[in-house]
Amino acid sequence: MKTGSIIVIWLTILLGMSQAAAQDVEIGKSLYKKNCRACHGPTAKGLASYPKLVGHPAEYLVDRLERYRAGEKFGPNTPLMAPRAKKLSDDDISNIVTFIVTTFE
Repeated sequence: MKTGSIIVIWLTILLGMSQAAAQDVEIGKSLYKKNCRACHGPTAKGLASYPKLVGHPAEYLVDRLERYRAGEKFGPNTPLMAPRAKKLSDDDISNIVTFIVTTFE
């Protein structure tokens, strides 16, 4: 797990949403719609066999995305997640997770 990603997420949550943080959430919203919503649903509560994302700590979500991006095989949805996560930068992951934890929780 990248320490920088975790720090950005927690600062956003703990210090409130500055203008930069609000922009990060908007970027995260766009990335979520493009990459995540079809399977995890419009409110990150999951759909069918796709797990909910809401309710998980930021560290957990970052860790999962980074592990999928690295090509680690775990869980039944790895073949679906790995190619999507591989395209995400550290900033993308941070923005998506910030969007999820600040919008749906």
